[in-house]
Amino acid sequence: MDISVVIPLYNEDESLPELYSWIARVMEENQFSYEVIFINDGSTDKSWQVIEELSATHDEVKGIKFRRNYGKSPALFCGFKEAQGDVVITMDADLQDSPDEIPGLYKMITVDGYDLVSGYKQKRYDPLSKTIPTKLFNATVRSVSGIKNLHDFNCGLKAYRKDVVKNIEVYGEMHRFIPYLAKNAGFEKIGEKVVHHQARKYGKSKFGLNRFVNGYLDLMTLWFLSSFGRKPMHVFGFLGTLMFILGLLAAIVIGAAKLIALAHGTPRPLVTNSPYFYLSLTMMIIGTQLFLAGFIGDLISRSSSTRNDYQIEETLRCEK
Repeated sequence: MDISVVIPLYNEDESLPELYSWIARVMEENQFSYEVIFINDGSTDKSWQVIEELSATHDEVKGIKFRRNYGKSPALFCGFKEAQGDVVITMDADLQDSPDEIPGLYKMITVDGYDLVSGYKQKRYDPLSKTIPTKLFNATVRSVSGIKNLHDFNCGLKAYRKDVVKNIEVYGEMHRFIPYLAKNAGFEKIGEKVVHHQARKYGKSKFGLNRFVNGYLDLMTLWFLSSFGRKPMHVFGFLGTLMFILGLLAAIVIGAAKLIALAHGTPRPLVTNSPYFYLSLTMMIIGTQLFLAGFIGDLISRSSSTRNDYQIEETLRCEK
């Protein structure tokens, strides 16, 4: 099979028939073999009924129904697990992503050799309250991830080689960082394609400004896991040791100053009356806690069942 189109959705019953007809027309014009996988993320409208009707009349349509709303990342995870196409295309169900972009995305994967291609909605039909935070967010992700050539990490229109979606785990709200997840899994040939963005035709947006706050928190988590997930002692142990040594040196200086004053018969306040004594003691305590946190994290990491789960692309063996 050439292409799997994975479409997560929540309350988009009005747009689904038009979206599928558009996808089918593009596929037939380009003679692609394909499947369309709709993931109904706990919709409260007639979305699942529409998917059932489409599946009954079109063999290419598959559906997954969640009992409740879990979010876009779990929907994509289940869609990726079900996908069988050599190239996997993701898009939103609100008709803001154009299926006419599919042939170009497919070519970039199969001909140009990219592992992942992300759409870039250069000209957007969104309000400034959405576009300005989006630009700031994307600039931050580019800096942290090191993927300098992407301008729109959160664009729903993306294309993947099948190996990519089968070797990454999309969870929580990590769908915003799929290119970063792919890079961490060893798929580093990541490209971008300028795509057409259309104004929403039906319904209203399901996302609020809180997604930007959550996005930054998720980015910090992903950065830490990718950098120190398998070696937490390297960060916590280093910081803990550094803080403990600084606190110990400060305590030694305070004690030495007191001893020198006593040796010269100079009156000096009690060590325990100095605020610096308590600051140094606090630094030593926090340093010890950080060190122990790293030690415990290392023990947990070493006992994890996935501690040796490495991405192996190819293996050569000698024939005897």
